[in-house]
Amino acid sequence: MKRFALLLLALSAAAPAAQAATPTPFGDHTCGEAADGARFCPGTMDTRISTKDWTPDHEAQIDADVALPATGEGPFPLVIQMHGWGGNKKMSYKEWTQRGYAVLNLSARGFGDSCGSPASRQADPEGCAKGWLKLMDNRYEVRDAQELTGKLVDQGLVDPQKIGATGGSYGGGFSTHLAMLKDRVRTTDGQLKPWVSPEKKLPMKIAAAAPAIPWTSLVYSLMPNGHFLDYAAPGEEDRKPVGVMKQSFVTGLYGLGQASGYYAPPGADDEADLHSWYALISAGDPYDENPLTPTITEEIAKNHSPYHLPYDEEPAPTLISNGWTDDLFPVDEAVRWVNRVSEKYPRWPNAQIHMDYGHQRGQGKSAPLRPAVYDWFARYVKGDASQDTVEGATAYLQTCPGSLSAAHEASGWDELTPGEVRLQESVAKTIVSAAGNPLISKDFDPVAGGGACAKNSAADQPGTATYRLPAAEGGGYTLIGSPTIVADLKLTGPKPQIAGRLLDVAPDGTQTLVARGLYRPRGDGRQVFQFHPNGWKFEEGHVAKLELLGKDEPYARIPNLPFSIEVKSLDFRIPVAEQPGGQVGAPAAYVYNEGQKPLGAGAGGGVVLPPATPGNPNPPAADDGDAGTPGPGNAQSGGQGVTKKAKAKKKKAKKKSRKAKQRRCATKRKTKNRARSSARRRVCDQARRPHRRRR
Repeated sequence: MKRFALLLLALSAAAPAAQAATPTPFGDHTCGEAADGARFCPGTMDTRISTKDWTPDHEAQIDADVALPATGEGPFPLVIQMHGWGGNKKMSYKEWTQRGYAVLNLSARGFGDSCGSPASRQADPEGCAKGWLKLMDNRYEVRDAQELTGKLVDQGLVDPQKIGATGGSYGGGFSTHLAMLKDRVRTTDGQLKPWVSPEKKLPMKIAAAAPAIPWTSLVYSLMPNGHFLDYAAPGEEDRKPVGVMKQSFVTGLYGLGQASGYYAPPGADDEADLHSWYALISAGDPYDENPLTPTITEEIAKNHSPYHLPYDEEPAPTLISNGWTDDLFPVDEAVRWVNRVSEKYPRWPNAQIHMDYGHQRGQGKSAPLRPAVYDWFARYVKGDASQDTVEGATAYLQTCPGSLSAAHEASGWDELTPGEVRLQESVAKTIVSAAGNPLISKDFDPVAGGGACAKNSAADQPGTATYRLPAAEGGGYTLIGSPTIVADLKLTGPKPQIAGRLLDVAPDGTQTLVARGLYRPRGDGRQVFQFHPNGWKFEEGHVAKLELLGKDEPYARIPNLPFSIEVKSLDFRIPVAEQPGGQVGAPAAYVYNEGQKPLGAGAGGGVVLPPATPGNPNPPAADDGDAGTPGPGNAQSGGQGVTKKAKAKKKKAKKKSRKAKQRRCATKRKTKNRARSSARRRVCDQARRPHRRRR
């Protein structure tokens, strides 16, 4: 009886102890009652966390929410989620808590109530004075998340070795940074140090990451120069020469960030001077002569691009995904980074899933991704070795309109395409800087255009280099990867650029954009470049059309100075999923530009091109700039014709020539004793006839 009384006393004492142990993340985030498998612990303006301890010169106040599983005290495995550009911490969490994870959702500094909104800055003017966004700098935004996670570890709520990171777009870049850093932090002076919790100094690491539609090189994704090849060992090609601005995207992102976030005043922060950076790149060429350009590109590469973090440690296991029809962060952002990591760490656990989704022109066909991420985190964050996951590379094709295609799977990116469709043409063709139908370009613009399935006239545009392959036979063929162009280029004029398109021409004469790319030629000579990848089926009877232009506005910024490019001895290659046979051949030997080398240990073969020589920097003749520019009268027909100015000039020249002939013939008639041949009589008779427009 006495023992029973003591037991009741112990139980009654345990009840208030259990209530006292109710988690309070960060010491002041009160958790609500369990509902739908979660206890939600929201942050408020009064419970923001100061970054003064780790970024004292750029203090910000970070607004974060925490969600915990419905039961238990921890430590839990954790998922860190980061929002997209212009977003905030309001992201879903129940799908994770129901699987046993804690969730940390935070607003990146400079967005939401992390000093992004006017109200948040007014609530703490001093603490937010320099709390502007740093453009996902791995020493600031990424470090903020690491430090907040460390506080949860010190509280015993989070397992320091079971942390996953995910997010889309801006959050995709964030989670790729974390995958690269893994068990390290990067301090404001650029040093890499072990990632430990702030009080107990417990070692911490990212166990897995799942970036969706991320950038890896922010320089290349916003201003590509086209110098990366998906089969060459990746290097530092993204910074020199400076590429071509993705005008409609960069302009839109700059405006969105300005409206929804907090930018540093012009000149106040060399590491995140978005106002000044935007002014420089939107002014256009010449970039390379501007002394600020290398400083800016180096800053963006070194501190804002996970691709340029040190490769002295294997990254966390990563499932990465980009969209074929995403013109902002296309699939090669993933391929380039995976290639670079895998070359040094061939046993690194990774997988790629690429689909028709993402930023514009993406169609949102991403259903397979989320279940794959859950499995990936179960395997690598929770440590369940029995959990099956995706492996290698998986491709779901772009369809128009259509539903999600069947999956194409392989052990790696290069294994997706055993065949190749090829076109070789020796005839010289000329690209003129002013040529290109603006209505066609607008149809294909990711921001203002008609979407991934937009169609328009397939008529060839004058002033462009256009090529057509034979119509697809049999069951057609399936592009998966990057179309490759090898050609001799001869440049006239300063700062030339190529805007390229691969199009699908249907039997009815309409065309759909399949792939595109921007390229800064290396000079005169033979060179190789690629378009951004896609997955696309060329159906029987459809024609693959290659179009090389001097401009693609508003997607790409138009050149400031006129130029022309002669293209000859073209070799165009489409990697396809079909085995060799019929139209499909075996892949030809790879071609590399000077300084590039094969990808992978022991890889060999291929052709290395000689170095390019400087082109003619003098602008082409004025007539070259006029020829091929579409006028308003023929814009709907695919750009046939010339400008009003060129038409008037041509008409004036014809009239002058006709009058000259009339004067010569009148002089001959006055010479009575001079015979005229029948040929001369015909010329004079034609000169006397009234001028009529040719039908």
